[in-house]
Amino acid sequence: MANSGLQLLGFVLALLGWVALIAATILPQWRMSSYAGDNIITSVAVYQGLWMSCAWQSTGQIQCKAYDSILNLNSALQATRALMVVSIVMGVVGIGVASMGMKCTRCGGDNKVQKARIAMTGGLVFVVGGLAALIACSWYGNQIVQDFYNVTVPMNAKYEFGSAIFIGWAGSALVLLGGGLLSCSCPGKSGYNQQYPKSKAASRPPTNKEYV
Repeated sequence: MANSGLQLLGFVLALLGWVALIAATILPQWRMSSYAGDNIITSVAVYQGLWMSCAWQSTGQIQCKAYDSILNLNSALQATRALMVVSIVMGVVGIGVASMGMKCTRCGGDNKVQKARIAMTGGLVFVVGGLAALIACSWYGNQIVQDFYNVTVPMNAKYEFGSAIFIGWAGSALVLLGGGLLSCSCPGKSGYNQQYPKSKAASRPPTNKEYV
């Protein structure tokens, strides 16, 4: 059975990762314009995110525009959106369930084995959410790499990794690690409710009358 310190560490890591996933989903810096070519104008930096695209000018002005239509977006972006939203929702569920099962809380009753199973369930929910975010970030990153090395894509239309995708990868790792630590709360066969066999009465030595 995992101790309360291990549970608390796993919960804190998963919570920090969940916050990072929210920040990564909101930020528009999932990919940034590439400066690999010689004729690229560096006075304007273009960033694209899951919900909007922004242009940073050298004068400090920022112009952002939300995507007008969902149907005009490519399938990779739509799938990344859906997976990131699913990971955030799973994080909310995992926070609620894990809070009930942790030893340092009074929710979920006084049965320690039952609380450990609840904490384990919360950890598994975190793991599922972390996997969803990891798949989303990796899928989007793979699309960036394919477009960058595609010779048919013009140089001024190529992008590189932005800061938001790295935040998403880091958040996914923290959620997976925290969920894994919480999953260690699964009670084994040597749980709290283990019943020990009753000791047999000690046999007394035979008396002289029994030999007659």
